[in-house]
Amino acid sequence: MNLDSGQLARHLERQLAPLYLVFGEETLLALEAADRIRSTARRQGFVEREVLIADQGFEWGRLRASGASLSLFASQRLLELRIAGAGPGVEGAEALTRYAADLPPDTVTLVMLGKLDGKARKSGWFTALEAVGTTVQAQRVPVERLPEWLAGRLGDQGHEADRETLEFIAARVEGNLMAAHQEVSKLALLFAPGRLDFEDVKNAVVDVARFEAFDLGPAILKGERAHVVRMLDGLQAEGAGPPLILWILAEEARAMLSIRAATGRGVPAQQALRDARVWGARQGLIQQAMRRLDTATLERALGHAARIDRIAKGVAPGAVWDELRSLGLALTGTKRAGATAEPR
Repeated sequence: MNLDSGQLARHLERQLAPLYLVFGEETLLALEAADRIRSTARRQGFVEREVLIADQGFEWGRLRASGASLSLFASQRLLELRIAGAGPGVEGAEALTRYAADLPPDTVTLVMLGKLDGKARKSGWFTALEAVGTTVQAQRVPVERLPEWLAGRLGDQGHEADRETLEFIAARVEGNLMAAHQEVSKLALLFAPGRLDFEDVKNAVVDVARFEAFDLGPAILKGERAHVVRMLDGLQAEGAGPPLILWILAEEARAMLSIRAATGRGVPAQQALRDARVWGARQGLIQQAMRRLDTATLERALGHAARIDRIAKGVAPGAVWDELRSLGLALTGTKRAGATAEPR
């Protein structure tokens, strides 16, 4: 069974699986999922707990020995295995596959990992664990769903907030769910249950947002002018490399020009999107952006990108981050007054 972390609570109300594999990029949600599993196991009589930490140098024979050993103090126990890094390695993969083939009786096994790529999720050890247990993925909360997520967390502690207040908090904690949890908890300490006042929240919540460079693309395609500028400001403050940012911005322009050229030759739209390596939800976003941006604008954007590349390499004058902001705004379909948008 495969679950998102948000589905786990309802699952645990119905059953407790013999094995759980918790993984994903969102640390807060992974930790909360593990806590829910531990609490449910404890309530159902799995009172003994053994923890193995599979870091560098871990002897994987300990997993087999722990599985084979009898409980000293209770008839049921929780065996927890925390795997450091992105995977168990060759020896660990073999040990996990053997363990899945012969799960110990009267034991709930909790395996915890970090973020896993597609290759790891198709590996033999992962599919072996998946076949006998339940996987729980702690996925990142998209920025557009963050106000809803915050509303749920505030509601759990007896608070309500209007849309403006939720969006304000979301803007301050975007990309940093652990900090979002801390800010929500802080509001519980500062204010009595009930409806939160916007000014009170504004004065209480600090700006702890963190941004991922690859989130720039969707924001640009949606035409989110203010969000793009804020993301670029945040990435600059965090020390992101201009070449990566430039590649992301230029790639959106290249993809749109490629799709437009292909459809102009009579290629069906879906084929043109696939040929440009545009998949999933990004297809709708890029088509939306193409209705907003004409060919001349996209060609100017690529010319501007070439100039920014020369600035970044020190062979042309200019402030690279100012130019990146100008390019980002151009690709949202807007321009910042006074910005240099034309290549020289």
